[in-house]
Amino acid sequence: MTGEPAGDNAVDITFANALIAQNQQEIELAKLVADRSSNSNVVALAATRTSARQSEMSILKVLVVQWNSNQENQIEHGNGTATKGALDQATIAKLQSSHGSAFDKLWLQTMIGLDKGSIEAANAEVAGGKNVDAVDVAKQIVAARPAEIDQMKNLLGA
Repeated sequence: MTGEPAGDNAVDITFANALIAQNQQEIELAKLVADRSSNSNVVALAATRTSARQSEMSILKVLVVQWNSNQENQIEHGNGTATKGALDQATIAKLQSSHGSAFDKLWLQTMIGLDKGSIEAANAEVAGGKNVDAVDVAKQIVAARPAEIDQMKNLLGA
């Protein structure tokens, strides 16, 4: 981060708010893994993802504060909803009630979908964002998420 209160635009605010919400959801779902998965690779992946998402979320929260993005500012800028791929309550309920290989499969498929949504949001940020720090976070997402998707597809046996 530059440490400078850099400018922002609606794309930056939408990106930051959407990724914060999605990362919070991912962290909550990762907490389910230890009790529901019997695959040590899935358990390890969930821990790694949690750490990465917490770090990313911390940076984005600082940026939102830096932009002085209060409730009025969010409405004025058209606060975005969750990124494409964010989960509905039915999927969350199914994850909460699954165990073993059925849980692993659904959790991995769900995380792949969320990662694809993150990449899409990050590409939009790179294309239209004004804040250099937010664009940098987006570039990191675009660079890192495909490898995570590949790792999860390998765990699925795809």
